[in-house]
Amino acid sequence: MNYADIKRVDVANGEGVRVSIFVSGCHHHCKGCFNECAWDFNYGNKFTEKEKDEIIKLLDHDYIEGLSLLGGEPLEPANQEGLLPLVKEVKEKYPNKTIWCYTGYDLDKEIIGDMAKTNPTTNEILKYIDVAVDGKFDESLKSPKLRFRGSSNQRILNVQETLKQNKPVIIPELYEQM
Repeated sequence: MNYADIKRVDVANGEGVRVSIFVSGCHHHCKGCFNECAWDFNYGNKFTEKEKDEIIKLLDHDYIEGLSLLGGEPLEPANQEGLLPLVKEVKEKYPNKTIWCYTGYDLDKEIIGDMAKTNPTTNEILKYIDVAVDGKFDESLKSPKLRFRGSSNQRILNVQETLKQNKPVIIPELYEQM
């Protein structure tokens, strides 16, 4: 897996101050994407043990709320393989920090409904994700007043409750507009 960027301090992509990794590779190719360069799976640098350890170290501060996974597309199967050891270690070392995942896939239909049925890595990675911002970016529904999402069709979901209840569980308090 390649990555486009690691942000040490990110306040735009999830609640509180976060560490964010932008992975490379995406098949969605949403019109108006803010990170079009990361569509290419070969863009950026190889994600190695060194980068994983760096992220773990960056999270070791009380003011850091958690980790955000963005892209590209973190839930592309090839990226899931690369991210799984990271999210697993984050939850082991920092069980109170949250992991957010931004995905163009529909969580309940495409990830849980399809991918998780054929890819054991999908089932495993979902165990560690707390919040998913799902759905393809739609430029016609873009608004700078939306918190934590680019277009109004995207949902902010509690992943663990969605898995338990077998239906999408929206986190309503995160839908406040700025």
